[in-house]
Amino acid sequence: MEIYPAIDLRGGRCVRLRQGDYQQETVFGDDPAAMGRRWVEQGAAWLHLVDLDGARDGSLTNREAIAAILAAVHAPCQMGGGVRDEATIEQLFDLGLTRLIVGTRAIKEPEWFAAMCRKFPGQLILGIDARDGMAATDGWLETSRTPAVALAQRFANFPLAAIVYTDIAKDGMMAGPNLDAMEQMAHAVDVPVIASGGVTVAQDVAHLAQRGLAGCIIGRALYEGGLTLRDALAAARGETPPNKQST
Repeated sequence: MEIYPAIDLRGGRCVRLRQGDYQQETVFGDDPAAMGRRWVEQGAAWLHLVDLDGARDGSLTNREAIAAILAAVHAPCQMGGGVRDEATIEQLFDLGLTRLIVGTRAIKEPEWFAAMCRKFPGQLILGIDARDGMAATDGWLETSRTPAVALAQRFANFPLAAIVYTDIAKDGMMAGPNLDAMEQMAHAVDVPVIASGGVTVAQDVAHLAQRGLAGCIIGRALYEGGLTLRDALAAARGETPPNKQST
């Protein structure tokens, strides 16, 4: 299972939100590029970037910070937030991103998303954010009446790179992931599913790996020190984290 340290961008800074609430923001750094270098130096094979301003406003906002991260690290990066038109997709790929996450417009205009998947096969990720099992859109500001699993199954035959599944209620709350919901999603489709939201300790990572998740995005736990990247990577490999080994 792959581990994706998250770098959430707002106003050019590295931040985290609680449950997607823009009024509950914690700033973790003014230099996102340095943060990216830190995670890669500690062993991250991928980085997960989010343009929070873009997710809310529907347009690419943190271009300079994204470019700085890409210039600073020698690791593939995936990004979501405000990816809602073909021009933005092309612009971000030209910038050097490896994969892009599309959520809101994919849900609202599936025919358009199907066309983008055919044009960029294996490069687009479907972002499904769920509140009480229902898909949310527009930077989590709106909740649809579509069950998240049904939405994933609708797109499962597209040439997707993966599905990123976020449980909004768990995101940033340091209370553990929604394991049952993540397992249900992973088993509902033949597309790799990357879990997001609530990972707090190494055992959370181990449980997600055991339930068939292809990847795991970790944010607040890494920034606040409750979980080290070293331990997360060990748990993803099925190993006992170094600080938990028996003597």
